[in-house]
Amino acid sequence: MKRNYWPLLFISIFSFTLGMIIWTVMSAIKLPVNEDESFLRSYQDVDANYNSIMISNQVFLKKYNFSLDVNDKNFGLTTEDIKYSQRVLEKKSEHKNILKYGLNKILLVVRDKITNEKKSVNIALKITKSISNKSDILLSNENFKNNDKQYTSTFEITDKNNWNITGTFEVDGITGSLFIKTNAI
Repeated sequence: MKRNYWPLLFISIFSFTLGMIIWTVMSAIKLPVNEDESFLRSYQDVDANYNSIMISNQVFLKKYNFSLDVNDKNFGLTTEDIKYSQRVLEKKSEHKNILKYGLNKILLVVRDKITNEKKSVNIALKITKSISNKSDILLSNENFKNNDKQYTSTFEITDKNNWNITGTFEVDGITGSLFIKTNAI
C-alpha cells in the first residue's frame, strides 16, 4: 500500500503560517509605540482641527511679527515641514543643520505689527527626535529667561539625529503653531 504525503504537506504549511502569524503579533506587541504629537496635540486632534490651526496661524501672523532664533538662525512661524518626509528635507530643506550636538540657544520675540511693541507670550515648545519620544525636551515659560519680553533659553542635544521642533505660542488669546523638521550635527 502506497502512502499519500499530501495531507502532511498541507498540515505543515498551515502550521508554519499559523506560527508566523503568532510570531508577528508577539513581535509587534513588544515594540514601543510613540504617538505623534505635532503642535503638542494628539494626531487625532491635529487631524480633526488642522484647518483651524492653520487659520489661527494666519490670524496670529496678521497681528504679530514672530521671530524665533535657534542658534542664530531666524525662523518665522512656519509649519511647511509637516508636509515633507525627513528624506525630502535632507535634500532640499532650508531647515537642515539647525541644532548642534551639545548646547543650543533659542531666542523668541513677538511684536505687535501696528505698535511694534514686544508682547508677552505663553510658550509651549517641544524638541523631540523624529523616531522616539524618549529624549523629548519640553520648554515652557519657566525655562525661558524673560528680558523685557525677549525670551531666551538653552537646551542640550545629546544625540546626532533627526529632530522636530514643534510648539504653540499664545499672545492675547491668539495661538500660533510651529513645526520644523531638522537634524543635529
